[in-house]
Amino acid sequence: MPSHRVLYLGPPDTLEFVSGELSGMEVILALQEAEVDEVLPSCDAILDAYMKIPFYSSRLQKARKLTLIVTATTGSDHIDMSAALSQGVQVLTLKGQTEVLGQLTPAAEHSWLLLMACARKLLPATDHVLFGGWDRNRFPGTMLRGTTLGLIGCGRIGGWMSRYASAFGMTCIGYDPHIADWPDTIKPAPLDEVLEDSDFVSVHVHLSPETEGLVGAPELAKMKRGAVLINTSRGAIVDEAALLEALRSGHLGASGLDVLSAEPETAADPLVEYARDHDNLLITPHIGGFSPGALSTVLKFSCGRVREGLAN
Repeated sequence: MPSHRVLYLGPPDTLEFVSGELSGMEVILALQEAEVDEVLPSCDAILDAYMKIPFYSSRLQKARKLTLIVTATTGSDHIDMSAALSQGVQVLTLKGQTEVLGQLTPAAEHSWLLLMACARKLLPATDHVLFGGWDRNRFPGTMLRGTTLGLIGCGRIGGWMSRYASAFGMTCIGYDPHIADWPDTIKPAPLDEVLEDSDFVSVHVHLSPETEGLVGAPELAKMKRGAVLINTSRGAIVDEAALLEALRSGHLGASGLDVLSAEPETAADPLVEYARDHDNLLITPHIGGFSPGALSTVLKFSCGRVREGLAN
């Protein structure tokens, strides 16, 4: 019989891979809250590559056998850390795992995609053609060369963004109070300077009490009129009501988002409703880090942590 039972939350087509990496264990795939609640009491560990199911105190209390949660992500704001700690459940994320994270570029690539799509009005221009139009005068694009990219958060993803900016002939300035050794591609600057001097501002920080609401109405007001804001980190880092007002008023030229505070229940989200009728807001469903190549790398590493954690 299998020695341990592992609850797996992730893409169904990766179940075979995870089961192979955790051979000798029973791996149970669950993607809905009801399914999770049904099997959780009998599980020894959770491997989470999904982040859509919250593991708060009330749910964790049902997990009588649980000793380990491993996330194949750097973020963990869907887990009640104090509740897990009080139950003796160890939580391991990818945060700080530089050896494996250094191999991963999809989140930075997607951030750059959103920046370029906003700069060249890609989505409205594509829709224009699909509905019979061919008027290029409606879609003047921004030439990136000679513009300034401002980074809020200059770690791994911010570092890649600065390299892309350099390749496109842009100047890059960045704010990050936790960086000691700055790369040559980023000029350090105070947050106000990053906001005031940048044509594009891209957010790359973890969600924490320190960063929640970091980009609020006062910060958005400091940005150049017509500037573009990119956020692929977490929705709550940006004051979304203030962002919506900045887009409505025309103060911001555009925004590209891969995250929303309300995700995954976003059908009635004010930003989603606005994006349905306006072409200066582009939203994708938190797909920045979702790539088969990257996923197999982090799943292999995370499965190793599950095996090691349950062996102790």
